[in-house]
Amino acid sequence: MADGGQAIAPFAGWRIVELSGGIAASYCGKMFADAGAEVVKVEPPQGDPMRRWSAGGRSGALFGYLAAGKSSVLRGDEEVPTLIAGADLVLTDLSGGWSLDDLTACVGQSAVIAAITPFGTTGPYVDEQILANEFILQALCGSIASRGWPGSDPLQAGGRIGEWLAGTFAAVVAAAAVRHARNGGGGAVIDVSIFESMVIAMGSLSAMSASVLGGDSLLTQRSLELPSIVPTADGMIGFCTITAQQFQDFLVLIDRPDLLDDDDLASMPGRVRRRDEFLAMVRRWTETRTTDEILELAVALRIPVAPIGSPASVMTVDHFVERGVFVESTRGVFEPRVPYRSSAMATRAAGSPPDVGEHTGRVHWPVRNGEPEPGRPDALPLAGITVADFTAFWAGPVATQVLASLGADVIKIEGVRRPDGMRLAGGRPPTWEQWWEWGPVFLCSNTNKRGVSIELSEPRGRAVALDLIARSDLVVENFSPRVMANFDLEWAAITAANPRAIMVRMPAFGLDGPWRDRVGFAQTMEQATGMAWMTGHLDGPPIIPRGVCDPVAGLHAAFAAIAALAVRDQTDAGMQIESAMVESALNIAAEMVLEYSENGVELHRAGNRGLRVSPQGVYRCRGDDDWVALAVLDDPAWPGLAALIGRPELGRDPALMTQSGRASQADQIDKLLSDWAAQRSVADAVRALREYGVAASAVVVPPALLADEHLLARGFWETVEHPVVGSYRCTGMPFTFVGRPRRWVRTPPPVYGQHTAEVLTGFLGLTADDLADLHAAGAISDRPAGV
Repeated sequence: MADGGQAIAPFAGWRIVELSGGIAASYCGKMFADAGAEVVKVEPPQGDPMRRWSAGGRSGALFGYLAAGKSSVLRGDEEVPTLIAGADLVLTDLSGGWSLDDLTACVGQSAVIAAITPFGTTGPYVDEQILANEFILQALCGSIASRGWPGSDPLQAGGRIGEWLAGTFAAVVAAAAVRHARNGGGGAVIDVSIFESMVIAMGSLSAMSASVLGGDSLLTQRSLELPSIVPTADGMIGFCTITAQQFQDFLVLIDRPDLLDDDDLASMPGRVRRRDEFLAMVRRWTETRTTDEILELAVALRIPVAPIGSPASVMTVDHFVERGVFVESTRGVFEPRVPYRSSAMATRAAGSPPDVGEHTGRVHWPVRNGEPEPGRPDALPLAGITVADFTAFWAGPVATQVLASLGADVIKIEGVRRPDGMRLAGGRPPTWEQWWEWGPVFLCSNTNKRGVSIELSEPRGRAVALDLIARSDLVVENFSPRVMANFDLEWAAITAANPRAIMVRMPAFGLDGPWRDRVGFAQTMEQATGMAWMTGHLDGPPIIPRGVCDPVAGLHAAFAAIAALAVRDQTDAGMQIESAMVESALNIAAEMVLEYSENGVELHRAGNRGLRVSPQGVYRCRGDDDWVALAVLDDPAWPGLAALIGRPELGRDPALMTQSGRASQADQIDKLLSDWAAQRSVADAVRALREYGVAASAVVVPPALLADEHLLARGFWETVEHPVVGSYRCTGMPFTFVGRPRRWVRTPPPVYGQHTAEVLTGFLGLTADDLADLHAAGAISDRPAGV
């Protein structure tokens, strides 16, 4: 994928200490180990708790994946303080008694510490010591309230995807900060919040829609997708119709062209009102055809479509097999490979985890001598990097947004004929002045960027784009491969224009393979990878988690871009990187495959119940659609809950003293909890549960996040002043640099073509006459064509 030079491990020579007992920091450490860093886990004598975790089989499948390629030393080893003092990066979830103050006192002046905790290290929820697992965090972040049919129980997303997500956020900011520090920029302490990460990926679109458009926005209501996952003659299949054209093509697919003019059915509210009618006609068509037959027809019509991945089927999918997506580790377990590729970058092969303390006394990191004096310690870590941003929709813009937040100058290129589709989605009707500026997803994911209008299909527009590329460090795009090929802007053209350019390509399914040219959105990834398989009720269809794959894909691509910059720091040469969206999703859905490959256990969806947590669920309280979420995280919490609901004898019942015992009687316990909750307001229920040591939260609707006391106290919401939309609240990043002001949103998202003249004249050196000629040729414009 590059010029053919020797591949380099991006972070070779980087020293990382990992102090963790959960998924988030461990996955963050894995991402660094995959990129060549030396990662040392410091474990207690009994080992990382993840060693004893299993979702259903022998323990260790997930730990083996997360810890492969790392070293292990025991916490009591006299070398541990020296390791911490000599580290470039310390990753911690502050479990096991580690303290941020103690770690800060130990590290060198150019070291970075990243603490990944449920709520961050400050704020009301930390002070109140709120108990929380993934389920409670999903209730708090707006995820659960958004999923399900109106009138039905709200529903969790299966798997602990929030923890994987936060680990990925941490990896991006930590990689940028360590690179900055190693180049003389000074160290940093990074405070990463799992809750805030989940708000961004699982609640912020609805919350921001409420902020921008008002609380009656469709995005703020509980719903499921139509069409989505339906049965076929031999299995299940998943559809996704984001655009109006895709829905019309779907009607043609199911032999209902007579409904093309049905305006009510063309709208999501209309389909929700008529869902029984709609689902019946869809199933009548799909249940008489095989999955493969439907796939062939839908792909021909360019409708996003996927077979439903399960533990037993996902590794056999032809596209994944041909691309070698699943690799066998040295311990004989199949796992997804590193989700980005470049012939210029070497990544770690799948390996085995260390034994507890295997490397105690064998890792020696002397404190670095002659550390550079910090040049600009307060500078953002990617200051000086220029990004030519050709991305659209959500995944690609998230990648470039995080780069922009970390200091890069991101120049967003939008076509005259085809602007970013998210400008036109979910906002105001075409009767509004500048209605294309109101799309909440666009407003949410394009802050801190400059926006230019360049029509790539026009020869002069393409020439301007190449001139911009010649002055850029990174070129990022997330179209299907044929799009950049049609513009003659593939790698050969990029590297000819700029041999130092790094091209990050984010196709849905990759640059090759049977699915290469298929259209795919986050929903498609969730259907194909097994994430949907893990979400829903056991006796019902799989349900997509909804949306998390977009930020996950964007963050993995941003991490790959920073890794490529680290390689270029050594070689001064550019490269092409493929960061396929589906492979990022497969990495965070890995536990399902790992358990099946190692233990033969086929995980499945379980409604709102939890793995090794019982009881866990949502229960309706007094009020208008008010629900409480609770989880008994350990056995000692059970007697208190039993006493609270007026059944103290159950807290002494030997059959219910263990999680497995309670799980065997989950239906009966749910009935007792439902009766108890129904008599109370949600606020009273939450207060009482927490007083008795039970993890609990209201099932928060996304608009309420705008007033969440913890998010406000931490400065998570930032006020944006937009020239068309006016004032609204926007998410920043889910992390802070401790000791520095928290201000991630420096400029609002650009209105269409806002910076065209500024960039083309001030950055590229064109004249006013040049701009006039480009306007006349249709190569640039002040507004999208056709609006």
